[in-house]
Amino acid sequence: MNFHLLRLASMALIVGTLAACSTAPVSTVDPSPIPELLPHGARAGQPAVTAAPATFAKSRWLPVTWSEVPGFDSDTLHEAWNAWLKNCERPTPAFAGLCSEVRRLSIANGDEQRAWMQAKLQPYRVEASNGNADGLLTAYYEPQLDAARQQGNGYNVPLYRLPAGFGTRKPWYSRQQIDTLPEAQAALAGRAIAWLRDPVDALVLHIQGSGRLRLVEPNGQVRLVRVAYAGTNDQPYKSVGRWLLDQNLVRDATWPGISAWIAANPARVNEMLWSNPRYVFFREEPLEGLDAQFGPKGALGVALTPGRSIAVDRQSIPYGTPVWLSTPGPTVALNRMVFAQDTGSAILGAVRADYFTGWGQEAGDIAGRLKQNLRLWAFWPRHLTPGSASN
Repeated sequence: MNFHLLRLASMALIVGTLAACSTAPVSTVDPSPIPELLPHGARAGQPAVTAAPATFAKSRWLPVTWSEVPGFDSDTLHEAWNAWLKNCERPTPAFAGLCSEVRRLSIANGDEQRAWMQAKLQPYRVEASNGNADGLLTAYYEPQLDAARQQGNGYNVPLYRLPAGFGTRKPWYSRQQIDTLPEAQAALAGRAIAWLRDPVDALVLHIQGSGRLRLVEPNGQVRLVRVAYAGTNDQPYKSVGRWLLDQNLVRDATWPGISAWIAANPARVNEMLWSNPRYVFFREEPLEGLDAQFGPKGALGVALTPGRSIAVDRQSIPYGTPVWLSTPGPTVALNRMVFAQDTGSAILGAVRADYFTGWGQEAGDIAGRLKQNLRLWAFWPRHLTPGSASN
């Protein structure tokens, strides 16, 4: 189980009704409009493709010509190649045979990479079983927060490792019980990885499932480390935004609305936090060198690439699949190749993706606002039937 299973996509998903480095590059993409959908192989001047449609549990794939993939000639493929190289660290059977060529082409130019893809891969339009090709794009990110190794000086909110005796009691104590019961606190004694200043920041980190800490050590040294998902208390997730709405405490359950309520009601913050009984435990990972240029590991088991990794419903798109993502905005227009490298409990359906924007404040701002129309095209080796040798 990976960190993304516990996250509902982005900081905006704290509200329960909305979606969810450096930030992933978003200003240089080709904003070409999504073209009118035509029967597969029906683009003017091109013969019909010979591949057959394919059916998955939650989607159907219709083969198309490359000219039907919007903006394919304009994407900066060398950026996407970093994510493909990550794929090849743990390739799925369908794509393992291509990895030697993928590595060789890492130093090729975009035209050479494009020509190779057109020769080796067949594009398919992803649709729901009823033929609907429109879906939803949200986004997620990795928070970056200040923290201290020892409690004190304003750092009083713990991030815990798995508790002693974890697994002997299921479900484990709720969030409120962890904060208030002596027996829960005894099981967590000495298990704090680090301490944060703000309990709401801790909740955001719990929802995202992973984060970066600028960690002050006891000797005063500051290190950058990652806290990655290690497990949960097996309690159900409840949205604090939904709780605020149901209590008629806010009308605006966006993050600015929640923040305004918190500022005006500091004595009720714990009550809001305790409305979500789920609690996430972490493990510490070093974050240095090349590791710092990538995100946490997704469900595929490889590090996520900002702007080039997505979470999908694996019953619609198998892990490791190259995917063409096309969205017209309004937050950002994107036409680019990404890779299905992660999943999530809220990422369900045929044309559904959660876009990894990177880490830090700017990435979080984009992730919190991104909720817009989506179309997807999947690329599959020409010599294989889609779905075969995919796991």
